[in-house]
Amino acid sequence: MYIGISTITIHIPASQSLKNKRKVVKMLCDKISHRYNVSIAEIDAHDLWQKAVLGMAYVSNQAAQVDKTIATIINYITSLSGDFHLLDHQLEIITA
Repeated sequence: MYIGISTITIHIPASQSLKNKRKVVKMLCDKISHRYNVSIAEIDAHDLWQKAVLGMAYVSNQAAQVDKTIATIINYITSLSGDFHLLDHQLEIITA
């Protein structure tokens, strides 16, 4: 079993409150989790209005599948960037 753990940092330049930020983060997390069947949630920068750090996990029986799925999701996030911009992402694949 292979577990892909990804950390994604986004910038939300138009956000003027935590409420605006939560709206964008919830929309993004819902779209990704429903489209790709991964677990995703905000994991850091909770009190910052214009920055969100998301954690995502994906499990598969093939490491190549984990890598491909996470790369596809990162490309999807980049293509959505209207209300937000992708700043950074990291991937770690764990063998269990």
